[in-house]
This record gives sequence, C-alpha cells and structure tokens, in this order.
Amino acid sequence: MAALFFGQMRFDPQDPACEDNDRFVLSKGHAAPVLYAAWAEAGVIARDALSTLRDIDSDLEGHPTPRLPFVDVATGSLGQGICAAVGIALNARRIASDYRTYVLLGDGESAEGSVWEAAQAAAQMRLDNLCALIDVNALGQSSGTQWGHDLESYAARWRAFGWHTLVVDGHDLPAVLSALDEAAETSGRPTIILARTLKGKGVSFVEGQDGWHGKPLTGDFLTRALGELEGQLGAATENPPIPAPPRRGVPPLAPPDFAAISLPVYDSGTAVATREAYGAALAALGAGDRRVVALDADVKNSTFSDMFQRQHPDRFYQLFIAEQVMVGAALGLASRGAIPFPSTFACFLTRAADFIRMGGIGNVNIKLAGSHAGISIGEDGPSQMALEDLAMMRAVPECVVLYRCDGVSAGRLVVAAAAHTGMTYMRTSRPKTPIIYAEDEAFVIGGSKVLRESPDDTATVIAAGVTVFEALAAHDSLLRDGIHLRVIDAYSVQPIDAETMVRAGEATGGRLMTVEDHYAAGGLGDAVSDAVAPHGITVTRLAVRAVPRSGDAKQLLDRFGISAKQIVAAVRAQTAGASTPPS
Repeated sequence: MAALFFGQMRFDPQDPACEDNDRFVLSKGHAAPVLYAAWAEAGVIARDALSTLRDIDSDLEGHPTPRLPFVDVATGSLGQGICAAVGIALNARRIASDYRTYVLLGDGESAEGSVWEAAQAAAQMRLDNLCALIDVNALGQSSGTQWGHDLESYAARWRAFGWHTLVVDGHDLPAVLSALDEAAETSGRPTIILARTLKGKGVSFVEGQDGWHGKPLTGDFLTRALGELEGQLGAATENPPIPAPPRRGVPPLAPPDFAAISLPVYDSGTAVATREAYGAALAALGAGDRRVVALDADVKNSTFSDMFQRQHPDRFYQLFIAEQVMVGAALGLASRGAIPFPSTFACFLTRAADFIRMGGIGNVNIKLAGSHAGISIGEDGPSQMALEDLAMMRAVPECVVLYRCDGVSAGRLVVAAAAHTGMTYMRTSRPKTPIIYAEDEAFVIGGSKVLRESPDDTATVIAAGVTVFEALAAHDSLLRDGIHLRVIDAYSVQPIDAETMVRAGEATGGRLMTVEDHYAAGGLGDAVSDAVAPHGITVTRLAVRAVPRSGDAKQLLDRFGISAKQIVAAVRAQTAGASTPPS
C-alpha cells in the first residue's frame, strides 16, 4: 500500500473522482483499515476519523463501500475485486485515458473461480493498464491457504493464463517499487505481482501465526505490539509528493436528450420478440449516448446485443461464457461513468447473483438484461428456463425490475433504464409477440397499462411479458359469456404501480389475480400482494408451481397453469355468483 500510494500511483488527493486518476481496488476488503490509513496519510480523510472504524455513523465500514469517494465498488465478497478492476481498466480505453488500475487480492482468494475468469478475460483483452498484486501470506481465515508460500505454484498458474508474472519479497520495499515500475512498462498483457509476506510482520507473537484473522489487538497485546513496532521505526520523514495524473482536459460526456433517441418503428399487429426489440433499442441508444457500453457472455446472437456490436464495436466487450466477470466488469465500468448493459440468458444471471448483490450495496448504475425467461422458451427444457430471476432481482434493494410484453414497450423501457440512475433488470422473452402499443405510447418506471377496462368488470387479471397475451385471450373468451375482465400489463414489476393495482382491486370486488411465467415465490404475485395487502385485498396467483420440462411453448403454458384456458377457469371460479361489480 505504501509503495502504491506514495511511489507509483498518480492521483489528485483533492479530487478522488477525477477521470484520469489511477484507480485502486481492494479486493481483499477485510483489509479495509489499511486502505483507510493510506487515504488518511494522503490527506483525503482526517486521521481522527480512523478511530471511528466500524461505528454505526461512520463511513469507514468493516469492508469498503462506495459511500467513500475513493471507493469505486463495494468489496469483501472475495473474488470480485479483480473482476471490477477489469471493467475499470476497460473504461480507460473507453475514454482514451492512460490511467492505470491496481487491485490487491489475498492469496486465499485465489481459490475463487471468478479470479480466473477475470485472469483469462484480462489477458485475452491485453489489458496492459491493469496490475494485480497478491498478498501471499499463506494464511486463510480458518487454516493455511491451498499453496501456502509455494510462490512458484502461483506463478505457474498466472503465467499459464497469459499474465506477466513477477515474484517479490513483499517486505522489501525497493523490490516492490521495482516490480511496480516493470508492470507500468509492460505492454500487451496485464501484470501480476506475487508478494511473499508474513501476516503480522514485525510483531513477534503474531508474525506468521494462524488464528489471528479479524482479531484486533487489545490490552496487553496492544501494548506489546505497539512497543515492538515503534522500536522498528526510523526517523519520521515526510511522504514524497503524489504525482498528479496527466489530465486530458476533456469534459465528461453530458447526458443526451433521451426523449430524442430514435427507436425502431414497428407496425401494429406485427410480431417481434422482445429480446430482438431489446437489441435494436440498445443499438439505437448507443448511437445517442457514448456512455453506453454492452457486455456479452457468448449469447449475443440470442440476446440480440450483436446489433450493438455491429454499430459500436469499440464499446462492445465479449467476456465469453463467464457471467461472473461479465457482471463484475460491468460494475467496474459503471463505477467510472459508463452505462453498461450486460446481457445473457436470464437463467445464467443466477451464476452472478453474488456480484449483483454487491452491486446492490452501492446501487451501481448497471442495466442487466436477461432473455429466454420462463417456460415460454419451450423445447430447450428447464435448465434454460429462468423462473427465479424476478425474485432474485426484486430482492436487491433499489433495483428496478422491468418485464415488457411487446417491441414498443421493450424499446421505450431500454431508454427508461438508461435514463434511470441505479441498477435495473430487464426481462425479455424468446417468442415473438404482437405489437399492441402505439409508437407514441409512454412508459415510465413504476407504471403499468390498463389494457381492458369497463364499468362491468368483475375481476382483474394482472400480467407481464408473455402472459399479457394469455390474459387478453382470456378476456375475449370470457366476454363472449358476458363476463367482463379487467386486464393490466404490469410492465414495471419493481417498483409496482400500487395505485393502479389497488384501484382495480377495489373496483372489481377485491378479485385480483396475477399470472406470471415464473415460480410463485418472489415474482409478480408477491409484488402485487405487497402493494394491495394494506388495503385488505388478497391476490390469487397463477404461476409455475413445479419443475417444468421440454415441450411446445403453448402446451407448457397450459400444463403448468398460466395459459388463457387456465386464466378463464380461475376467473370463473373466482367470480361465481358475482354478476355485477361492487358499487
């Protein structure tokens, strides 16, 4: 930390957010005290503030979070920091800056698969502006690490992944400084510095000993430790001045007029898959806002993000089949001002759930997109059917969850997601669905659309995505028998349009029904129930309630209880004896 902050990094301590500052990520977030101490030594935070570590009213938390201006991403869930560092290094290319990105990992962290996803991604992208350092102290939380102090085992692995690999004594400051200089001069590939260290170095009863992880020194232990350390200090010297970064003098990109984004036009009644409309809208958005970038995990021709790649190849990043580093890199890009759209099959985003959780801690400005959601994908079978994604994303604080039913709503909500500050998740579908909205229809986060309504409505069905069309078909079937059904498109699952849901429930005698291509837990049904329960309204929920199987999409919708036929049966049961709506 001393070598990095006062011998290598270029940054303006008075402007931690400067676009051209070198960036540092503490992947081993449990070492937060040394990060705070370094920034205090640099003059960014007051030294007195260090004594507030972990206090409830202090921003110096047990693991770093973006509450602090010098912390780009929340860390502490190991294996994530290096993925974010990949994104931060990519951002330097995006803005044509020569800032460098440094990331400090622990040796135990090397057991995480996401570390190696990041390693291969960084090497494949030739990120020579990225330097990782590993504190090889041979001790984990509960026991020794996998390879202990066998530095060659570490080095062989990193060399195999294509990194320029340096091994140093982590307590030899000139050696560390020399390695950092060599890293800065290396071109064509990232650098890893493996630093052999002893945990507790300089304190005789702690040095190299197991069992001290996370334990503060107190009482006599503290007195002894301070005595030993102070005895090793030389004469006090001032820190060398921190060099300022070379500034490009380019003003940050201003937000565009999102209302002026030119989206594709679809003819009413034609059919288009919302995943395809997503790709077309993303490409159009990229033309209007250079902050927008897209990330893929080898499914660009299915999510249709390849439309963005064809038009904006310099802002498209292929991470191959590695969803964790895709989302992690998106977090890093967002932390430096980009607006990243990482997209894959919705079911595969569960692989990156921990990264999404950590992004939620900082409400990072990423725009996740999951395609091929639900049993409506058909023959590919249950392993490819996202039926948990709405629950996962609704559980993330402040995350907006959008589920559109046609091409017009898909396009409008891509733009709405970009304009929103904070995490969003957009669910898209595989089947082609009819265009039902006019080109000038407005869609806002937190809104919904009442598609069928009359004074004689006796029940309300609330749907989203593909089930909107099942609900409309059910409406037509029931109407032939004189039963009036209100139909609502709840395209914003979170935040839900509570006012419209409550009003519909009150107008139709409390008979509300949700129908969703998702498991019953955590999805649309729970969102609507949360909204109307305070008003004494209960919700009947049609959802997928068993592990599905391969088959024709229409057959699957019927067998698993969310087809128009099933809606009709449920409404008939619900409205038996209710011939007129309440006054």
